[in-house]
Amino acid sequence: MSQIADDRSYTKSHEWVKPLPDGSVEIGISDHAQHALGDLVFVEVPDEGRELDAGEACAVVESVKAASDVYAPIAGRVLAVNADLGSTPELINQDPYGKGWLLRLKPASTDVAAELLSAADYRAHLAAEGD
Repeated sequence: MSQIADDRSYTKSHEWVKPLPDGSVEIGISDHAQHALGDLVFVEVPDEGRELDAGEACAVVESVKAASDVYAPIAGRVLAVNADLGSTPELINQDPYGKGWLLRLKPASTDVAAELLSAADYRAHLAAEGD
């Protein structure tokens, strides 16, 4: 069974959102998603400063099996991207909730959790999917 971090929210498409003390959020893909993809070999992240709409494809993760879009869980402006993923995309496989984060976003709204799943709801979603 996939690991689920309790300190963040999730989407049904397996992205996570972690609130940071400065009001920004960190975004990445879940342990379930990285397991499904397999060994990652390439990651493409958006440019800093880019405005993202919720649900917009904002990054690509490519494994030996497939390439998959990552969708912005919330709307906002990209503040930073994880530059380490350019040379070591496997950080997502090794530490999806830590060193494998994709980007930091300044949310367009202060109510970032409204459309997201709690960790408990995400567990239930995975159970319904058969994980």
